[in-house]
Amino acid sequence: MSANLEVIPTPRRDPDTLVLSEDPLHPANLIPELCQAFYHLGWVTGTGGGICIRQGEIVYIAPSGVQKERIKPADIFVLPYPQPQQPSPHTDRVFLRRPCNGLKESACTPLFWNSFELRDAGSCIHTHSQHAVMATLLWPGEVFTISHQEMIKGVRIAGTGPALSYLDTLVIPIIENTPNEEDLKDSMAEAMVKYPNAAGVLVRRHGVYVWGTDWEKAKTQTECLDYLFEISVKMKLAGLPTLLNEQ
Repeated sequence: MSANLEVIPTPRRDPDTLVLSEDPLHPANLIPELCQAFYHLGWVTGTGGGICIRQGEIVYIAPSGVQKERIKPADIFVLPYPQPQQPSPHTDRVFLRRPCNGLKESACTPLFWNSFELRDAGSCIHTHSQHAVMATLLWPGEVFTISHQEMIKGVRIAGTGPALSYLDTLVIPIIENTPNEEDLKDSMAEAMVKYPNAAGVLVRRHGVYVWGTDWEKAKTQTECLDYLFEISVKMKLAGLPTLLNEQ
């Protein structure tokens, strides 16, 4: 056999194929649809908030600093998971695909990574809901608590485990805000370790991060928590205890 074998280079895959699909459930199609729905709920107005979806070793993330209700599939960033130990010297992260229209990656990216590494989440949602912000103002300590509400049953232990019971007390840690979103990474991780059963982390005067095993569970848990934040604020302002056995 000849030792001079011809090596035929493998054609490089067009990165845009990662976000082009006719499947409505493809993450690149789902993220714009979900962001539009979240916008109408008041969760991602003024370019705030964000969402990511992880499918196996690929992560899809909405861009930062854009009108979330107008995002298109071509605006989605795609990253590998886990990240290489030594990313490019020109960036903190390695990307499989970047939009060509100059958009910035989500400032939430390091915090989304917390949900992957500490909870093995398949999706994480960040909202600027006024209900979440009000809850952080009326609960001055390091946790938000509420009990004996039917919607607690829609929240899962650790966000990825079995569903909570009506008889369980929901506990969500609260961390202090920072001027830059990415600087929340360490305090969020510390709160997730300290409260391993929490399905989310509130950020005072800012919003909330919620995760789930997939986008459906992350979405429904975000909805349930937002309901609980809203009703708990109303209960507090009406002078009603949010813990049934609270003295």
